[in-house]
Amino acid sequence: QVQLVESGGGLVQPGGSLRLSCAGSGFTLDDYGIGWFRQAPGKEREGVSCISRYDGSTYYAEAVKGRFTIFRDNAKNTVYLQMESLKREDTAIYYCAADPICILNSPRHWQYWGQGTQVTVSS
Repeated sequence: QVQLVESGGGLVQPGGSLRLSCAGSGFTLDDYGIGWFRQAPGKEREGVSCISRYDGSTYYAEAVKGRFTIFRDNAKNTVYLQMESLKREDTAIYYCAADPICILNSPRHWQYWGQGTQVTVSS
């Protein structure tokens, strides 16, 4: 059974950091593109970042470029999202997703989803 499990969310002050984890079971994450998405209350789900299965190319939404980093640890079958310089507008539920192809601007495209982890940026 294919499963994605996110962890690492929490409450952090503006300017702080968090690292989210997306652990895969039932399949090898390296065989898929892995994306991170987020959804704030009253807003649509939006793409944050993804890492390609082919060559590890990474893609970022403009809002997080330079602050967030996506990377894999194949030995742990886990993809991480390192978030720095967090802002209040980063507050959302963060989801990871898997699909053979990275398409950040189309959440409906993605095949498998985790249950999400809450990130709250507040003082």
